[in-house]
Amino acid sequence: MPTTGPEPGCSATTARAWSGAPLGTSRLRLRPPAEGDAAALAALAGEWEVARFTAFIPHPYAESDAHEFIAVAARKRALRQEMIYVLERRAEGDVIGAVGVAAGGEVGYWVGKPFWGQGYAAEAVKSLLGLAFDGLGLAGVHAAVMAENAASARVLEKAGFTRLGERTGSCCQGRCAGRATVAFGMTAESWRAARAARPTVLVVAVALIDADGRVLIAKRPAGKSMAGLWEFPGGKVHAGETPEAALVRELNEELGIDITESCLAPFTFASHAYADFHLLMPLYLCRVWKGELTPREGQALKWVQPNTLRDYPMPPADEPLVAMLRDFL
Repeated sequence: MPTTGPEPGCSATTARAWSGAPLGTSRLRLRPPAEGDAAALAALAGEWEVARFTAFIPHPYAESDAHEFIAVAARKRALRQEMIYVLERRAEGDVIGAVGVAAGGEVGYWVGKPFWGQGYAAEAVKSLLGLAFDGLGLAGVHAAVMAENAASARVLEKAGFTRLGERTGSCCQGRCAGRATVAFGMTAESWRAARAARPTVLVVAVALIDADGRVLIAKRPAGKSMAGLWEFPGGKVHAGETPEAALVRELNEELGIDITESCLAPFTFASHAYADFHLLMPLYLCRVWKGELTPREGQALKWVQPNTLRDYPMPPADEPLVAMLRDFL
């Protein structure tokens, strides 16, 4: 689906963090809630299985409650009290939950029941940590879950939080009042140390351009990470391999074409921090190849005009390249 708002890829600043600029993960887009989200939010948060482990989601939950949530989120953002996002799946474009971080460092999240057990909550919380520490400049973050909510505790552990121990919820904590809760925390120092330890992965991609100026994109097939997203063809650069040699190999393996004698023009690169690694991806341009394009890995292929590339959901690393290609071509 088409995206709007600032071009992705800008570095975080405090002002930008409070502006509501979207955040991106491999599978999710985190963005401020909008009025059009009310029906989806009401359907998901309206289930008791979702509400019962949260402190303040009302039950029953009507669309009027969702509209109030959307208004409160906008108000808190304007006052710089809390950043609240809905979770939108990149490939499908549907809303599946919400996540937020308050100026005081408290993190909260929920995901609709149809999407439990798929790692979405941990993926969203990990993305939120970059906003909390790099964008908002917080010294630490904290969260608490009901003691019987083991699944929510696992979310925080997967996101890198440290278990601080059990305590009893205070009277102002809604459903948590008087109940055993487990506290979790993370410091900016520990988050930055973990981030610095992530490996850098080098991959290479190419914009194949046909005689009509269209660009080829490929849809990642089911069963692969980021399935359903569109990307520029390419792949990982092996040890001892140059980016150009990797492209020759990858395009033969993926598409059955030979670019050995083609003129590969280095165009730009992407540098993107995923949760578990940092990706560095040079992008080349190529207008000449031998052979017939054949999707050898079950991927869908599509030729698109540069000015419509943003209509196709892509991994966050690919997104910043779209505007540059559009302007160049």
